[in-house]
Amino acid sequence: MKNTINAILRFLNSLSRPSKARNMRLLRERGETPGSFLIREAVTEDVPALAVLHVQTWNETYGTPRFSKLGLRTRQWQEQFAAKDDSWCCYVVADPKGKLVGFAKVARYAHADLKDYHGQLDKIYLLKDYQRIGLGRKLAGYSARWLLERNISTMVLFGVPQNPTCYFHEALGGKKLINSKGGFDGGYGWKDISILAG
Repeated sequence: MKNTINAILRFLNSLSRPSKARNMRLLRERGETPGSFLIREAVTEDVPALAVLHVQTWNETYGTPRFSKLGLRTRQWQEQFAAKDDSWCCYVVADPKGKLVGFAKVARYAHADLKDYHGQLDKIYLLKDYQRIGLGRKLAGYSARWLLERNISTMVLFGVPQNPTCYFHEALGGKKLINSKGGFDGGYGWKDISILAG
């Protein structure tokens, strides 16, 4: 029953997402193309803009600001960059003017319950106006290549089962991770991320 309710909520939430045609039209109106965006590794100086982007994308995705406040996100990113090592990486998408419109955080992963997976796509978000134009797929590709460079060929992603972007994870080849009770909690797994690295 829970799986059915989540599937219905996921479908209903997807109805509020912008279409590819809409976002391509907005792209043309701004004088941009899918190739005019820069994807690069985030640096400490990006923290203020990254925190704002994290809040905005979270709120656009889930429609509630209660779990994503600017002070909290700023502290979290500051702490991440203060302890930066080779266990994780964050990629950002910048528009032609340098404004951040999306990001992905990828990390090493080790958990006793999922021993077959060694990498994690920890976060992947794009502003609604920049979805469905290929940028999410590019972010996933950068993340996969980061893992492959570290001899990690498997990856998990944990989300919310009601999130309409679950369809995006499935389009990238992610397989639903089913829990011990036969339910889906929003997790996806890739046994071979080379398909994402393209």
